[in-house]
Amino acid sequence: LPEEAQSEDTSRRARLLELNRDAARFFHDMLKSPQGAPAQDYVRRRAISPAMVTRFGLGFAPDSWESLANAMRRKGYSDQEMFEAGLVKHGKSGGVYDAFRNRLMFPVIDVRGNVIGFSGRILGEGEPKYMNSPETLVFNKSRNLFALNLAKKSKSGYIILSEGNIDVVSLHQAGFDSAVASLGTSLTPEQARLISRYTNEVVIAYDNDGAGMKASQRAIGILEKLDLRVKVLRMSGAKDPDEFIKLKGPDAFRNLIDAAENQVDYRLRAVTDKYDL
Repeated sequence: LPEEAQSEDTSRRARLLELNRDAARFFHDMLKSPQGAPAQDYVRRRAISPAMVTRFGLGFAPDSWESLANAMRRKGYSDQEMFEAGLVKHGKSGGVYDAFRNRLMFPVIDVRGNVIGFSGRILGEGEPKYMNSPETLVFNKSRNLFALNLAKKSKSGYIILSEGNIDVVSLHQAGFDSAVASLGTSLTPEQARLISRYTNEVVIAYDNDGAGMKASQRAIGILEKLDLRVKVLRMSGAKDPDEFIKLKGPDAFRNLIDAAENQVDYRLRAVTDKYDL
């Protein structure tokens, strides 16, 4: 790129990161306000502690068409900038509206500490259950992992790979501070490479269902190519790490990690489970 275009790109990036940070603050303030009651109820029901709300910078996107847009306009951001950050969408009759509405918001923070995007979980009925920011100049979901900014500081010696943001928050709350999740995609080679910078052992803690088992097999293949040691958890009696910890407690989950099968045993058993030997 010519130098001018490069410096324009750099300043646009900086501006989007600034906008994302301000949006994250807005969502966080909303969660703590009287307007945030639906999200506060959800956080209580999921037994997420105030400390975790702060650590992950959780927030609330109000069930309104323009609350974020108006707040960001007041801070001097243009509709075009908000659109480029994936925070608003264009309406049919012109104008813009908030992309995230009535959702518990999880800021996605990169390893440098920048807010690069968002993941929002719907609070009522509706689809999609989780919605991520679209690809932007600063956000590429296949190259980032939720909570790696926290997990990279862990002293545990391994990274726990789980499926959902709530699982990650629950794991951190229970003392497993090396948990991360891929952002609504199955594990990508870029995410695996990112993990390999911080550890040489990965514990897969995907959901205990057919889709989770399939995703585990796929992740094993990707992680093995990077010479990472891979273990797979078998969670009996619970569908995911969040449920397992709530039912059986952190010590039982630690025992599960200690007893985790290496990936060869896991794959062999997946085969033998299918056939009557």
